[in-house]
Amino acid sequence: MKAVRIHHTGGPDVLVVEDVETPKPPPGTVLVKVGVSGVNYTDVMARQGIYMSRESGRDLPRTMGTEVAGVVTAVGEGVEPDLVGSRVVAFVEGGYAEYAVADRRLTFRLPESVELGDAVAFLVQGITAWELLVDRARLREGETVLVHSAAGGVGSLAVQLAHHLGASRVIATASTASKLALASRLGATDTVNYTEPGWADRVLDLTDGRGVDVVIEAVGGDIGEESLRILADNGRLVVYGVASKRMSAFAGSQLMQRNQAVLGYWLTSRLSPGSATAEIVPRLLQLADAGELTAIVQHVFPLERAAEAHQALADRGTVGKVALLA
Repeated sequence: MKAVRIHHTGGPDVLVVEDVETPKPPPGTVLVKVGVSGVNYTDVMARQGIYMSRESGRDLPRTMGTEVAGVVTAVGEGVEPDLVGSRVVAFVEGGYAEYAVADRRLTFRLPESVELGDAVAFLVQGITAWELLVDRARLREGETVLVHSAAGGVGSLAVQLAHHLGASRVIATASTASKLALASRLGATDTVNYTEPGWADRVLDLTDGRGVDVVIEAVGGDIGEESLRILADNGRLVVYGVASKRMSAFAGSQLMQRNQAVLGYWLTSRLSPGSATAEIVPRLLQLADAGELTAIVQHVFPLERAAEAHQALADRGTVGKVALLA
């Protein structure tokens, strides 16, 4: 089978397509004929050797990718045989390939209405959006939410989920007019370009000076620091990334007077077979099946062009989910 592998960390050019042996499913696993592989910014960081997990320190060479959608072609011992032939979405190791092995407990059947290309959006990005709002921010009905990078994979789902979870107002930020227009189509109440001077003052104006109850933030740097300024009393700023590559500086004394909180989120440390985090996937698929959650998948590359997919993500010119066709 074909697989996209790296022999050493570095730029997109280290991604190479090679012929490797098709794996066989060990006990408790399934073999998936991959239709679509998800591409995440964490893949870009792992390829560079800078992602903060065991992923970046594993033995090389290895096949990239952590999520796929496809059809089960074989099962290992202890897995129900009737799963063969089922359309599924799954967390894997080595997803940039024509076949991948997945733990049965991290494999989820797809509703008929959910396309393979959409399904991969509900794994890393879908879980992250849900847990940012539910587990970390503890969003309450009637609160106001601001979602940064609202046209991205996580942001586009967070805008929709915030409304589903009862937010009365969702303010979306992005860097271009077209991205802001997408956020509006997904249900954002207001949109703000965070690359323009005075964007934080614009948010305060929109909220009559009160600020927002929840901020979902993955840019870091000045954007993160300004986000604290627009937080309301008892507000929660949830940080899940540093796209600017500069950590925001916060002091505990800034939070005391208005009883605010800065919270962190990292999916890798929470996701394990059978965990409550993994079980969010079926809930998201049900929402998609009911037409209440839409995946944005506008950048799809063939497997052989994985380097282009990585470069597109690094250039921050993409919207929604980036995927590879196996």
